[in-house]
Amino acid sequence: MSWTPLSNLQEWKQILADSHLNHQIVFKHSTRCSISSLAKSRVEKRFMAGDKFHLLDLLNYRPISNAITNDLNIEHESPQVLVIKNGMCIYHASHSAIDYDELMEKIG
Repeated sequence: MSWTPLSNLQEWKQILADSHLNHQIVFKHSTRCSISSLAKSRVEKRFMAGDKFHLLDLLNYRPISNAITNDLNIEHESPQVLVIKNGMCIYHASHSAIDYDELMEKIG
């Protein structure tokens, strides 16, 4: 599986712009958190060719997470998955509530 890294604010702004064309999925991940690693692993096991997930490393890019929080008005959690459409968060989940099937249903 290949994640698309999210590592600067310009990429975040592009994700917002691209969300007007296609759903965008951002996974906020803490590399030091076992719960975050477990949630990421559960998504990776179900990842299908053509799925496009952006991975935000919270330890290295916390300012981007802050921008996401401000732009979408969604409280920060970790781990957290966000589905973005038309510049708005249409679905978010955290911790054990992160479910691949539910994600796919939202973008279906």
